[in-house]
Amino acid sequence: MGKAVMVTGGSGYIGSWVVKGLLEKGYTVRVTVRDRKNTGKYEHLTDLAKGSQGRLEIWEADLLKEGSFDKAARGCFAVMHIASPFTLRFKDPQKELIEPALNGTRNVLSAATRSGTVRKVVLTSSVAAVHGDTIDMKEKGLKEFTEEHFNYSSSAKRQPYSFSKVLAEKEAWKMEESRKNWKLVVINPSFVVGPSLTGTTDSESLNFMKNILQGKFKMGAPELWFGFVDVRDVANAHILALENPKAAGRHILAERTMNMLELAGIIRGLFGDKYKLPAKNSPKLLMYLIGPMFGVNARFVRRNVGYPLKLNTSKSRNILGLTYTHIEKSIEDMVKQMHEMEIV
Repeated sequence: MGKAVMVTGGSGYIGSWVVKGLLEKGYTVRVTVRDRKNTGKYEHLTDLAKGSQGRLEIWEADLLKEGSFDKAARGCFAVMHIASPFTLRFKDPQKELIEPALNGTRNVLSAATRSGTVRKVVLTSSVAAVHGDTIDMKEKGLKEFTEEHFNYSSSAKRQPYSFSKVLAEKEAWKMEESRKNWKLVVINPSFVVGPSLTGTTDSESLNFMKNILQGKFKMGAPELWFGFVDVRDVANAHILALENPKAAGRHILAERTMNMLELAGIIRGLFGDKYKLPAKNSPKLLMYLIGPMFGVNARFVRRNVGYPLKLNTSKSRNILGLTYTHIEKSIEDMVKQMHEMEIV
């Protein structure tokens, strides 16, 4: 079998596609899970491995337990650290988001250092580590965000998920600087869409799409802008980062940026009037009033609604060598699968 790669978060939305790609290329893939006995979490990966050229190994490790990744990392030539909580529904952001992201990064990358064999670490960060509020672009006098920029406007109290990604990525760069035996490459995806391999229905991407399809915004879409990228492209970017010797630094991933009304327009173009989609933007003043119903406060509305977002993705295309899937294809595949799974 081929070289061994340790993958954290390999049973998740992005990680499953990464594992699939690695197996198809003949790698030995060591996926870490918190509980090896809970086979339902990763049985879709064992099914994928049956028809592949690679070999799948399941190892037990815990993001918050120091040293628990050491055995899995030993003998691997690379580590892909994908595992990090992505949820917008939480009670204690410090315990549910920040500590797992930060301490998990420390524990996984420390295992890479102690392995003596790991030469490259590919870290899944986020465009949330590049920018916080979309008004940041205007405040900085920028025409677009690039890999040079770091999110400065999020905090543990405001946008704690974004803050957790900033802390974790900065910690990774700090660790790479002090340990010279492996090279760090970072992937910064924007909002990820597309079909799932996991069979689960609890991802934020699915919830976001479900809210749109079920008419949550039918009276008007908040004028919020996002970058969008296909989950299969995100997985491919990780493998390119692993194999491309020119890959270095950070890589923003986005097929395009658009607002929610434009997204609704794509869905309408694909599926007609099947869904209760918004036909106009919701006035910003109204968003101040109804924002709490959607879990957003006045400050978020003030600093995000109505401010366009632009992301420079030239590095992912020209250096990494990533070819993007048209987002129309991503959305079509995602919505069709949601029907098959009876989510909508």
